[in-house]
This record gives sequence, C-alpha cells and structure tokens, in this order.
Amino acid sequence: MDDVAIIGVGLHPFGRFPGTSAIEMGAKAARLALTDAGITWKDVQFAFAGSYEVDNPDAVVNFLGLTGLPFTDVYNGCATAASALSQAANTIKLGEYDIGMAIGMDKHLPGAFAADPVQYGVPSWYGETGLFLTPKFFAMKIQRYMYDFDITPPTLARVAAKNYRNGARNPNAFRRQELSEEAILQSPMVNDPLTQYMFCSPNEGAAAVVLCRAEIAHQFTAAPIYLKASVVRTRRLGAFEVHSPWVPPERADSPTVDASRAAYEIAGLGPEDVDVVQLQDTDAGAEVIHMAENGFCKDGEQEALLSARGTEIGGSLPINTDGGLISNGEPIGASGLRQIHELVLQLRRAAGDRQVPGTPRVGYSQLYGAPGTAGVAIVST
Repeated sequence: MDDVAIIGVGLHPFGRFPGTSAIEMGAKAARLALTDAGITWKDVQFAFAGSYEVDNPDAVVNFLGLTGLPFTDVYNGCATAASALSQAANTIKLGEYDIGMAIGMDKHLPGAFAADPVQYGVPSWYGETGLFLTPKFFAMKIQRYMYDFDITPPTLARVAAKNYRNGARNPNAFRRQELSEEAILQSPMVNDPLTQYMFCSPNEGAAAVVLCRAEIAHQFTAAPIYLKASVVRTRRLGAFEVHSPWVPPERADSPTVDASRAAYEIAGLGPEDVDVVQLQDTDAGAEVIHMAENGFCKDGEQEALLSARGTEIGGSLPINTDGGLISNGEPIGASGLRQIHELVLQLRRAAGDRQVPGTPRVGYSQLYGAPGTAGVAIVST
C-alpha cells in the first residue's frame, strides 16, 4: 500500500534573476505548489528546505507565513533535493503529520564551482580556472568510461543536443536554444572529451513539492501521484568517485547503483516499468554513465540507443524531457525537485509540447552529488 502521495508541485524558472533572492524564489515555488495542491500555507504541518548558498532556507517562512511549523534545513551536495524529499516522505510515514512540503532554492554565480582553499587545500585559482569538480573529475570519469565501453564523442554530443531540443520546449528552462551536434562538438574544449556545451551551468531557481499521507490524497486531487520510493546512498570503499586518488583495481558499485537498486526494491518495480526518466546530467557524459548505473541499459549500449533516438521524447526511453541540467542549469538545492516537478507533469499528461506519448504511469529521477552521494525517487500514478 502506498504511504505518501504528491498533491502539488511548483517551480520558479531557472536562470539568472538579478535583484531576486533565492529565498524569494523559494517562496514563489512554494506558493505555486500550494495552489496546485489546493491548500494554503496554514495547512502545511512541517517542511524541509534544501540549499547550498542560503544559510537558513527556513527563512522562506517570512514570505509564506509565521505559523510556527517544524522546519528543517538540508544540504547534501547535488543530492540536496533528494535528501529533502526523502526526509519529508519519511516524516509522513512516521505518522505524526499528514501534510508536508519539500522546498529547494539556490542562487549561484556564473562559472564552475570554485574550490574552497581551506576545505580542499588548493588555491582559489584552482576552481576559477576550471580545475575543480565538474570540469576535471567528470571529464576524467567519462574518459575512462569511453575507453572501457567504446563510447565515442558524437554520443556525448547527441545527449547534449537532445537536452537542448527538450529545453527549447520548456518555458522554465535557462538555455532555450537548440544546438546541433556539430556545434556542440566544435565548441571550446573544457576538459577532454567534454566541450563547453556539454556542461550544465550553476545558476538560480527554486522548486517545491507538497506531500501528504496517501489515504487522504483524494481530498485534494482526483489523480494523486504516489511517491513509491525515495532513497539516498553514499559511496562504498572502492567506488570511483569525486576526489578518489586512483581507479581501484576492484571496483565497487557506485552510490547511484546502490540507490537505484534500493529504490526499485522498495517500489516493487524494475527499469522495464519506467516510462519517463530524469537523470543527473551535470555533463553529457554523466547522463551516459547514469543510463547504465540506473539499469536502463548495459554498459556500452548507450551508443546504439542514442543513435536510434531512443532517449528522445518520442523514443522508447525518454530521458530529461525538460532539458535536464544541461538546459535548465543547476541551482543545487532545487535541481532534484525540478526533476519531480517534470515527472508529475508528465504523469498528469500536462507537459505540453514536451509530453511523452501514450499514458506514462511510472517516473524515475536520479541525482548525484560530490563527493559520492546519490538520490533516487520513483513516482507513479
């Protein structure tokens, strides 16, 4: 029996918004989610909020209402939103509360995330010149994966081009211009094999989700979306993750593989049941790797699947139908709840020009955060 339902989602567009704080964006997303659920802020009994840049995202109550509700702040790298969602769902499962909210918000400066000299023991120019997390590690990771499984650079360009096409259909996306595979391949090299337009960009935005006990969901909507699973896992010894000093001779499963297996088991579903997918695409290579890590294909099968346009909106396995991180950008605290927002729209058949065909029933989302944390959520009608 399903324990938790999603009855409302809200999204502040992703991009650059001078003069608007992350807290204000979070409040807007929350209000949209409340309206979608047909409730008011006074009906919300507890909340979790995630952010990287905002010290106290719970300050969103200043814009929503001082009702005295329990409010907990969360940060867990790029898996922050998955952590907020999981904690909100688990709080309802504990039985003390009926209705809660998960909110994510962030406001990042342009460019790669810079390295903190104290935390990482490197000078500030290390991050400012592109030699930190996203450019260096993820390029190194996909380079090794391409060598092991015969993945070619044109496949990376196909991923990025597909996400730009999808983003062009999404009025809330940051990058809304289609780019050809040739333009992506010919854009400036950042870290081989990843070119400029194969990367997402840290930016600004917010998203929110209203959850409730499944038994009462029909009081608010005739067609609730059920949260079948929401889990977070960290890296094992031997996993090849951010800051790993070597490629282990005996490789352990990644945190994404662990989170994916756990989510499938909890949900009682498998990859074959999934109709629409949201994967962490910090870069095009990440989406390629995560296709296999989440069980949607075997290592090396991505070449054929992408060549056959299988991951397009009309394909056999639509991935990142809203443009993913590559088109939307990544305000860390909001990114995973953006994924849930898109899945809910798809399962409601309310995604407009980017609606997948047929009647999708199961949606899947995955996040990956440094230094090796993954979150997976599965939703269904």
